[in-house]
Amino acid sequence: MNPSTASNVYAFDKRLLARMAGALGDDKTIGRIALDLGHVFSERLPDLLKQETGHDIAIGYAGFKMGLRNELIAELGEAALLSDVTLRNWCADFQIGCDSPVLITLVEALLGAEPTDIEEPLPRALSKIEIDVAVPVFEGIAEVVRMAVNAPGSFEPVVARPHNGAERLPPDPALEDIYAASIDMTCGLGPVLSTFSVIVPQSVLLKTQIVPPRSAGQNDSMKTDWSEQLEEQIRRSAVTLEARIQLESLTLDTISRLQPGDVIPFHDGQDVRVEVNANGRDLYVCEFGRSGARYTVRIKDTHGSEEDILRHIMS
Repeated sequence: MNPSTASNVYAFDKRLLARMAGALGDDKTIGRIALDLGHVFSERLPDLLKQETGHDIAIGYAGFKMGLRNELIAELGEAALLSDVTLRNWCADFQIGCDSPVLITLVEALLGAEPTDIEEPLPRALSKIEIDVAVPVFEGIAEVVRMAVNAPGSFEPVVARPHNGAERLPPDPALEDIYAASIDMTCGLGPVLSTFSVIVPQSVLLKTQIVPPRSAGQNDSMKTDWSEQLEEQIRRSAVTLEARIQLESLTLDTISRLQPGDVIPFHDGQDVRVEVNANGRDLYVCEFGRSGARYTVRIKDTHGSEEDILRHIMS
């Protein structure tokens, strides 16, 4: 190649190439598809959540954004909860993200608090238990996507366990980013108004025909027992318990000279009082005992009702 030929070689415009390959659409086309999908969410989710949770959750279309997928995901922020989703015969990799305040509020409401009495929580990373509760919410959003796009084969969406935005692994620099669109929806519960987003490659959206919502009678047959799923998620979540026993008071001089093998007696002479807590919250008053070769504690009293204990653990 001579110098004159080399000077005529130019890098192919990435956006033009993506548009030619059907991987990048225009605002009007993507906006129409996003609006149609938003309409399906607006029609299906409020009634579904009302029937299964007993709470009025308002769902509304909040617009769409276009750009590179990794940038759209990053814009959701570190306080959002994210999940990677696969729907066979439609999209092998799309994302669902949801602001944390509405999920925190939903947990409080499911534990018995009146939504109107809940103070709007600040965005934050969610605990393991809160993420457990959010799993069926994300699965429900993915299920509405499945119904809206009507992918061949009627396969169920595969929803990866959600994770906090701050814990998401950085994108692989060796993989080229793709053009995507974020369909944004508002979700309101009590005084809390948050947003969830579905981020889909534009190459997929451009081939998608959104199926309009069916009649109310047909919708009823497609609903799931969300309230039971959410309650079950709460009650099956593993919680680490700690037992605290008060020991005899010792002087600082004595403590500084303790050696392996030294014995410190319990403070109580007869029934040894044990405080059991989880997440720093006292739950039970117990007595110390033994069963065979294992030491045990026997519950004597509780710090509040079953609902109080659940709320203490969650907070």
